[in-house]
Amino acid sequence: MADRLTQLQDAVNQLADHFCNSIGVLQQCSPPSKFEGFDKQPGKSPSEVPQEDYALTFAKLISRTAKDVDTLIDSLPSEESSLKVQLESLRRLEAENQEEARKLEEVVSHGQHLLDRVQEALRDIAQCQLRCQAMETDT
Repeated sequence: MADRLTQLQDAVNQLADHFCNSIGVLQQCSPPSKFEGFDKQPGKSPSEVPQEDYALTFAKLISRTAKDVDTLIDSLPSEESSLKVQLESLRRLEAENQEEARKLEEVVSHGQHLLDRVQEALRDIAQCQLRCQAMETDT
């Protein structure tokens, strides 16, 4: 799902499309006008297209899209609440960060303790192996 600004941009683009299409369809379907002093006989009449109420259709499309744009604009956060929300979010993130840092320090400390125990065990094993090798060479 797109964020609200992208939805708003898409709705405005759709509104512009409706405006352009309405102008084009109205130009295409309008009857030719006669000008005084211009004696040219009209050749062919425009293709017989079923006369629909294009003005009403495009008016509905444009008004619905404009309403969608208004709804999307109203759903955007205000400037003041945005600052408050950001500060609260930063405080919450800072608290979470400190808690996670404390947990990380505990894990690192525990890991260091385990590492020390493993190194001590390896030293004991190495000492045992050296003693065993020394005994084998003595016998």
